[in-house]
Amino acid sequence: MSETNLSRRGFLQGSLMAGAGMLAAGALSGCAPKAQAVPHPEAAAEQAHSYWLGEEPVVNEKDIVETRNTDFLIIGAGNAGMVAAATASDLGLDFIVAEKEGCVGDTREYLGAINTKYSLEVADPVDEMKLLNELTRYASGRVDQRVIKTWLKEGKELVEWLTPLMEAQGKELVVTPMEADHPAGGTYYFAPTIEHAYYPTYEYPMRNDILEWHIQEAGHEISYHYDLVKLDHDGTKVTGAVFSTPEGLVRVNAAKGTLLATGGYAANPEMVRAIQPFVPACCTAASYSLRCDGYGLRAGLWAGGVKDVNGAPVIFDRGAVLPGVDCGYVTDADGTQHFPATHYQVNIGSQPFLKVNRKGERFVNESLPYDTLCNAASIQPGGVWCQIFDGNAVEDILRFGTTGCASYTTAFLQMGMPLDDFIGMDGGWGMMQKADSLDELAALLGFEGEDKQQLMDTIAHYNQLAEQGVDTDFGKEPHRLSKIIEPPFYGCWFGGALLTTIDGLRINQDMQMVTADNQVIEGLYAAGDVSGCFFSDNYPEYIVACACGRTCTEGRHVARLLAGDLD
Repeated sequence: MSETNLSRRGFLQGSLMAGAGMLAAGALSGCAPKAQAVPHPEAAAEQAHSYWLGEEPVVNEKDIVETRNTDFLIIGAGNAGMVAAATASDLGLDFIVAEKEGCVGDTREYLGAINTKYSLEVADPVDEMKLLNELTRYASGRVDQRVIKTWLKEGKELVEWLTPLMEAQGKELVVTPMEADHPAGGTYYFAPTIEHAYYPTYEYPMRNDILEWHIQEAGHEISYHYDLVKLDHDGTKVTGAVFSTPEGLVRVNAAKGTLLATGGYAANPEMVRAIQPFVPACCTAASYSLRCDGYGLRAGLWAGGVKDVNGAPVIFDRGAVLPGVDCGYVTDADGTQHFPATHYQVNIGSQPFLKVNRKGERFVNESLPYDTLCNAASIQPGGVWCQIFDGNAVEDILRFGTTGCASYTTAFLQMGMPLDDFIGMDGGWGMMQKADSLDELAALLGFEGEDKQQLMDTIAHYNQLAEQGVDTDFGKEPHRLSKIIEPPFYGCWFGGALLTTIDGLRINQDMQMVTADNQVIEGLYAAGDVSGCFFSDNYPEYIVACACGRTCTEGRHVARLLAGDLD
């Protein structure tokens, strides 16, 4: 590697080149794929790994314009990072928050935690061991149960610390009661009451804004436009990091620890293709933060860390598109790769109405977790499906009783909002088709010839199943069968919407990063989507809000640990 007067963003942009994905000429060496044939799958996997990982930048010490010192360096002002910062502030721990953008990261409003004093007011206690093992089952055992237990045991304290801060800014805590045995997919899923949210949600100020105000009141400011270049490491010890800033390269030394809280890699198509090739096969829409470019994960690997073996995407079944649009990335004239949908999510896509492929065939039990439906569709033509319902949709949706954020649709319809108004508010018009007859609807949706006739036959058969109250094809629950007989008729094509990635750097129960042989990397921690050992293959949607709950709990845990606030 040659020494470089580093612009980290220029380095990253090189790694995101479209087409073959090779790094541009003049970028750091070692990032392009090998030209020779690969003899076996293991070699192919290793080649793919080096391809997106690239080589760690080399910093010319002469280019360091400033050195700062702190006890606790937090890289990323998102959900984990801001909780860590506010906790450190409360506990008197000296810290610096380094954020590459000019404001705090997007707030995920829904927090999962078990057996808080608030949840126990509206629901029975959650069986901690049952939930531990249910999360393990979702991941086929590819987790560290000790990491999950940190969230199970400390999430309660997180929510009970956070709630007074939120209430002081006019937010109201709402806990959503759940039916623990949730009927879906022809079976039952464990769906404990863990979701906490501060209303009104997604209205300024949100949690990350409020936490920034909290640390500002104590005299702290976020160091914005601090773009991570590399972690400072020697062997299995990390002492801080180097950042690209408007003033030049700045080194931050961290005496007690450095926390990676940089999010996942959903906004990096190269990494997504290499690590989770099944994602483009089932996604049409982007619902992720563009900050989540995977650079923090790469920096952690350069410092000696190791990543979860399997990918774990968060995919919701709401990526509405026009007829004829396939799943997968499209490439603009300038080489930018993105998903084709023009709207990030259309919520009604999660309702368990009839769904068919391009041949007009029903192919799945529609009463499924969001990503399960998307995975099933990935082997259908184009990876997309068409959802069809009729003028009785409001009555149907209220009967369906969907859970999690799928109930967003239900809530507005319960308040009396007309269906067409809701579709408009949610951004559905333009993709959603509406007609006075099924024949006209089929034409608007792009069905022709045999495919159109098959669609009509499928609808007629589905109406018979709904009339009988028994799904003899795929076993959908009777209350989630709905007739398609009352005009007007509605239809829309969907793929998955990618929200984030939740496979990351391996950690222990204290969020310390570890090497491939499970040796602790001294001074280096990871929390949230950049960290691993909690999920594999999927996001368990019916354990609502567990992802952000663990993210914030992990961030708080690291700050408390370094401040000496944990037993």
